[in-house]
Amino acid sequence: MAKPGRPKSADPAATLKPASKSAPQPALKSATYRIPQPADSTSGGPSSGMATMTVTPAWSGDGARFVGCRIAMTFPAEAGPPPRAESGCYVLMSGDTGETLAVIDGAALSAVRGAATAALAARHLARDDAAHLVVIGAGLLGPHLVRAHRAVRPIERVTLWSRTRSRAVATAFALSAAGIEPTIADDLQEAVGEADIVSCATRARLPVLHGAWLKKGAHVDLAGSVAASAREADDAAIQRARVYVDSRTTAPKASGDIAIPLKAGIVEAEDIAGDLSELCRGAVKGRRRKDEITLFKATGLAVADLAVAAALWRGLSAVKTPAAAKSSLSSI
Repeated sequence: MAKPGRPKSADPAATLKPASKSAPQPALKSATYRIPQPADSTSGGPSSGMATMTVTPAWSGDGARFVGCRIAMTFPAEAGPPPRAESGCYVLMSGDTGETLAVIDGAALSAVRGAATAALAARHLARDDAAHLVVIGAGLLGPHLVRAHRAVRPIERVTLWSRTRSRAVATAFALSAAGIEPTIADDLQEAVGEADIVSCATRARLPVLHGAWLKKGAHVDLAGSVAASAREADDAAIQRARVYVDSRTTAPKASGDIAIPLKAGIVEAEDIAGDLSELCRGAVKGRRRKDEITLFKATGLAVADLAVAAALWRGLSAVKTPAAAKSSLSSI
């Protein structure tokens, strides 16, 4: 365990219990969380060409005050492939003293934040009796989505699908070790047709989810691909669903799942029923009917990063002994 006064560094998933998967909700209700602009800057990298550094800060001003900043790096193609999809870290600081409280792996925090955001949206949009979850994709985010959705809905059946079946098998084994027994689908269309919640966690450039497959009353969350040219769901999914986003400002520009149908005139901006902050504050209604299809697209919120990082830090700070710290860090 880190000594008092020294920055703590850990896998955030290890200390966030299922109940903490709603960590972003207070932040999204609060008017005291701020995101200054501009958030991005570009500088020369150590390789040929230019590397882009994206710096996304946010702070809270109510209760225990925190300042947080995500630092992410993107290198040009000629620099060679990165060791993984996302490189960077998250720095959490005290809003009172400026002390560095924690330095968190960026990809790990993204996975926990993405799952927490999806589950928070599902709390407002999925049917109360949703029991069958289908997760498309078997990367870092997938297992977190399973745990998060199980924390907010009575999920009895989990089905996994991946283009690379061996990765789905590996994810299933990891979940089995935690007491969750998923099945692996060979036929994605059939699996989606039976699902109450469909959670996409892919890096797809073209749609993997087709709206025609969805049954009435299903809820869809698109937690994967975040690029204006990339999509996880096709036009039919957007057309059939009542659509919500994490941010009305960023999603129509940053997400191809929203931006492409908007540009093509398939949907209008007015067709976006609400964003996550509006849902949490009760400014817009969530699910209206049992047979309604709902869809939620997330692109990533700085306030959600901050809320999850703060929840992680509180969890680590509550650990009193090295033995307890080891137990907490192995609880994923």
